[in-house]
Amino acid sequence: MQDNLSHARGWFLKADSDLAAAHHIVDGDGPFDTACFHAQQAAERLLKGLLAYGGRPIPLVHDLDELHDLCLAGDLAPTIARLDLTALTPCAVRLRYELAFWPDRETAEESIALAEGLRAAVLAAVPGEARP
Repeated sequence: MQDNLSHARGWFLKADSDLAAAHHIVDGDGPFDTACFHAQQAAERLLKGLLAYGGRPIPLVHDLDELHDLCLAGDLAPTIARLDLTALTPCAVRLRYELAFWPDRETAEESIALAEGLRAAVLAAVPGEARP
């Protein structure tokens, strides 16, 4: 299990880095689309870390709903079932392809709060050795 713990911890550390960047951006003058992107990336990495902890394959996808479903199917952290992460998915996809996608500070703050809520639920479901 130690390998799974180390692998998960690596994902969680990357997620924390993304959250720190998102907070830094929101605490300044933007760019808020980038803060949203980092919030989405943090959520993605938290879910992938949870899959790593469970010894599950980690798909090369950015779809948070798909990752969320995989974590729930593996019964890795039942408390994440209450979280609706669909609002974060556009922060990975629309940001890359829609040149008119410019979220404001409030949207960025909401995105960060959602990622922070996921972080709390995920880290509560794993042993201390896996936590950053």
